[in-house]
Amino acid sequence: MNIKLVEKKVSDINADILIEFLTKDELSGHKEIKTLKSAGFKAEQDSTCFLYEKGVLLCGVDSKKGDDIRSAAACMIKILKSSNYKSAKVIALSKSSLAALVEGIVLGGYEFNEYKSEPKKVTLKSISIASNEPEFSAFETIFKEALIVANATCFTRDIVNRAPQEINPQTLSALAQKLADENSLECTILQEDALAKENMNAMLAVGRASIHGSALIHLAYKPKKPKKVVSLVGKGLTYDSGGLSLKPATSMVTMKMDKAGACAVLGMIKAVSELKLDIEVHAFIGAVENMVGGDAYKPDDVLVSRSKTTIEVRNTDAEGRLVLADVLDYAQDAVSADYIFDFATLTGACMIALGQYTTGLMGHSHKLKHDISRAGSDTGELISSLPFNKHLKKLLKSEIADISNTASKPYGGAITAGLFLDKFIRDENKKKWMHFDIAGSAYTETPWDCNVYGATGSGVRLMCGYLKSL
Repeated sequence: MNIKLVEKKVSDINADILIEFLTKDELSGHKEIKTLKSAGFKAEQDSTCFLYEKGVLLCGVDSKKGDDIRSAAACMIKILKSSNYKSAKVIALSKSSLAALVEGIVLGGYEFNEYKSEPKKVTLKSISIASNEPEFSAFETIFKEALIVANATCFTRDIVNRAPQEINPQTLSALAQKLADENSLECTILQEDALAKENMNAMLAVGRASIHGSALIHLAYKPKKPKKVVSLVGKGLTYDSGGLSLKPATSMVTMKMDKAGACAVLGMIKAVSELKLDIEVHAFIGAVENMVGGDAYKPDDVLVSRSKTTIEVRNTDAEGRLVLADVLDYAQDAVSADYIFDFATLTGACMIALGQYTTGLMGHSHKLKHDISRAGSDTGELISSLPFNKHLKKLLKSEIADISNTASKPYGGAITAGLFLDKFIRDENKKKWMHFDIAGSAYTETPWDCNVYGATGSGVRLMCGYLKSL
């Protein structure tokens, strides 16, 4: 489907359907108020009324702010895609809501149909966004950037949604190499021999029972005069069975999404390179498959990580933090970064604490938390900070090693997982690092806002917004 910004009045654009966003206050003055009253349309948020004979689709919004426009646009595009109309047009309401409108259309209209034998055909071919403002060039810049970020989010969704027999550590590495070739990024991939030389024993242990070799992927975007250097680290568990601490059958379904942190990092560096930001970005991914077999790592094993910190394994389903421990240590040696951000579907406890819509944010810098949270509110991604404290840290104590991979009590599980990662962040980098637990926000089986069934692409819009602010 083609989405375009047109420098015209909406009345001068030829299209089958006109889309209008209406608040409750605006409803009473609408020229079709009698028809709308008869239809029972009250302009409530995300409600719609299709006046077929007039060629108008009315969408209710609580306000003309970005969050409300994004959500309403996602509802609107679903209705248009199920119709037989070929084209639609809508007014660009304001610069502040234009990006949200584009995201609502692109992300709300996203479908993953690659495994359908007969994908549903969509008649809708184009949506024209009209802007007749004197500052059209500013609208054009916002439109182009929003389209890049939305498409990068869909790129992320596509990888997460792919089945585990298709995406394993090696095919994920090939996909990263393809992205590097297409976007002129540097790409380094460390296979298991190289990982062994780097003493990445925690990461290697997690993938030991898989027939697919583990890999560390490092992509780099390097503009000529970067203002900042940022390292993005992604958990890439292409499938997580739980290992010998086997997940229940119902919990194992959807575990293809355990690679969502890695996929988000790929989407971020794709968007940054296409936005041509003056920020040097490094993406580090630990690509591993956690399976069951005679060679599987076991509860009671003691692993020696790359940093030489010893780890007592109490649960093989707490595997993502073991992978990230080595990748974070490697990333700190590979790049001297101004900021280090890791993204991981790390704990179900984060979803229990914050719900399925919100990303958990953890770290030591209150200023960095504030800046990232502000970017989140501007991009429509929900974030909430979870506080570290010394009492929860004590729960990771091991009697036989430096640290345990799970806490001794089942409370504050998202925070104790973050505190485990904190063990592998060096003192000089503590204030530069933030951990994003996207376990709840990365995947949904119930559509909400601009998110359809499956992967959401959580983190991509957030981080693009933050990096643009730098």
